[in-house]
Amino acid sequence: MKARVLDRIGRVTTWVLIFDKDEEVMAKLTDFATAEGISAAHFTAIGAFKDALLGYFDPTCRDYVKTSIDEQVEVLSMDGDVALDRGDPKVHAHVVVSKADGRAYGGHLLNGRVWPTLELVLTESPEHLRRRTDRESGLALIDLDASATPPAT
Repeated sequence: MKARVLDRIGRVTTWVLIFDKDEEVMAKLTDFATAEGISAAHFTAIGAFKDALLGYFDPTCRDYVKTSIDEQVEVLSMDGDVALDRGDPKVHAHVVVSKADGRAYGGHLLNGRVWPTLELVLTESPEHLRRRTDRESGLALIDLDASATPPAT
């Protein structure tokens, strides 16, 4: 993965990340957020996957129903955020992909291997976002009451 700062205004930084062939997006993006100390951000991306695993959260069993896509697909839209979960950056992404015949599949991106590229623009936020486990669903949801703006440097 290659990364470059596109813009930096005050405490807001915008990055472009270009993922290479065979890289797993969720792991690489989490590694990037950790290395850069990113605690709050949002992103969007387009490109393609050679395979992907999507999830639909089933509240009855409090787990993801998984859809495995074991073929080349276009990433029509990928959106998500980064927030702290127990002090570490956690990436949350949703994606819509299209097969060769135009059928679209979407859901929570659990993992996706890039082929040949994925172009992602990430904008860091000056506000630190924190996740807290929701007792009812079992999911780590953004908790605005637990989020705080860091002191100015």
